[in-house]
Amino acid sequence: MTTPLQQLRVLDLATLFAGPLAATMLGDFGAEVIKVEHPRRPDPSRGHGPAKDGVGLWWKLLGRNKRTITLDLSTPGGRETLLRLAASTDVIIENFRPGTLERWGLGWPELAAANDQLVLARVTGFGQCGPYAHRPGFGTLAEAMSGFAAVTGEPDGPPTLPPFGLADSIAALATAYAVLTAITARTTTGRGQVIDMAIIEPILTVLGPQPIWYDQLGYVQPRTGNRSRNNAPRNTYRTADGSWLAVSTSAQSVAERVMRLVGRPELITEPWFATGSGRAEHADELDEAVGGWIGRRTREEAMTAFEKAEAAIAPIYDIREVMTDPQYRALDTLTTVDDPELGPVRMQNVLFRLSETPGAIRWAGRPHGADTDAVLTELGLSAQEITALRGTGAL
Repeated sequence: MTTPLQQLRVLDLATLFAGPLAATMLGDFGAEVIKVEHPRRPDPSRGHGPAKDGVGLWWKLLGRNKRTITLDLSTPGGRETLLRLAASTDVIIENFRPGTLERWGLGWPELAAANDQLVLARVTGFGQCGPYAHRPGFGTLAEAMSGFAAVTGEPDGPPTLPPFGLADSIAALATAYAVLTAITARTTTGRGQVIDMAIIEPILTVLGPQPIWYDQLGYVQPRTGNRSRNNAPRNTYRTADGSWLAVSTSAQSVAERVMRLVGRPELITEPWFATGSGRAEHADELDEAVGGWIGRRTREEAMTAFEKAEAAIAPIYDIREVMTDPQYRALDTLTTVDDPELGPVRMQNVLFRLSETPGAIRWAGRPHGADTDAVLTELGLSAQEITALRGTGAL
């Protein structure tokens, strides 16, 4: 089957988590991804979170569709081997602190000399320049500094961080987009280039118009819990059988349908009801109406009534219900992959469906260094050269 990125070769030198996830996204649509790990210090994601029979489960997702090799880039043999790999590679993704590759003699001048069509994606917490460039950076710091934590949580509670890698995941999407943009530009210029991806930036874009609000109005968005300052009713509501439902009324027509459904049509005629911001100023009254109505019904009863009224509602799932939901099943959002170590495993499928050149999960994350000999043999190294590199600690 033809895949859209099957001519693309990617070296994934990165760890935890934005860079490796970007490489995974490229591999899902056919790119040949070679994961390069330190011989004695594997990617830490192999040990993050729960494991089964000593096998890290997060790695099975993050390492899918990647061949795995070991290489110590700080050694002369590791450096020379990487430059040989770079000569036949389209993209390198790395997330070392700025200056690290340069210290090893693997900066952009050396990589570009090996391959002037190479795209080098440099993913760091704070970017390659500026006063914070050399600080250690993680997604948590981006979630804090971007303003995300400041607007997340209850009004009288503390700023709240997400319990998963939000900023890293957003940066991964942005990095994959940047890589494909640079590859497309290469068709015109004939040259590669450097991508400077700072994890603190993409999440700031996703947070929306906060900068322009502040610039033009001096407005600072407060924490509002599950409510929105832009529309109402918008909240989570508990049902009579102890479940939780989420309601959204971003569209005026939906807001009107909800109020008719819950028996408060007179509110629709109020002047403030005509705009989302006006409704948000009366969130207490609207929440009382919607919450009271939902609280007297089971989840199934409330869901059925909302769907019949063409009003927007969704159940609040934990992962158990996500795994069995019929819509996710119809989309094959969570698909089964056969793994030599664990047998059948279920994980998120590729991000989107293409009608002519679909992506696919060819294999789950492979053991540390499983493909080292095969990849280096394909590169032209003899068995004796590989043994010598291994003897010096380069592999």
